[in-house]
Amino acid sequence: MRLPVQEAAALLGRVLIATLFLHEAWAKLTGYSAAVAYAEAFGVPGALIPIAIAVETGGALLILLGYHARAAALLLAGFCMATAILFHTKLGNRNELLHFEKDLAIAGGLLVLFARGAGAWALDTWAKSGSLIPARRSNDAALPG
Repeated sequence: MRLPVQEAAALLGRVLIATLFLHEAWAKLTGYSAAVAYAEAFGVPGALIPIAIAVETGGALLILLGYHARAAALLLAGFCMATAILFHTKLGNRNELLHFEKDLAIAGGLLVLFARGAGAWALDTWAKSGSLIPARRSNDAALPG
């Protein structure tokens, strides 16, 4: 069993990740023609923008709620890696390199979420146990490995 501070950190991490993707989906919605033009400038069909918006929005909401968060994290990790490879290829440009590294770092965090799960304060946990606060057993370690 994890300590409450660890569960709070997992929840805060999910909130921060979800906020990023919700913001990016909103930016694409409100600047739709610019998003299409940007994608097409890199050879990506503008018709894929609605799919990108759906992936970002759906994945973010699932992660935020902790509902099928592992699957959503894996999907968004792939999305981030694809974004890095498709849109940030001029690595000699410091700004492009920074965005490439940022996308890979976000993918890395999402892969940790995929591997470790959303934590105790998540809908998946509640659905399995009927409680967001798991019962503590006497043989639980204070800090799991």
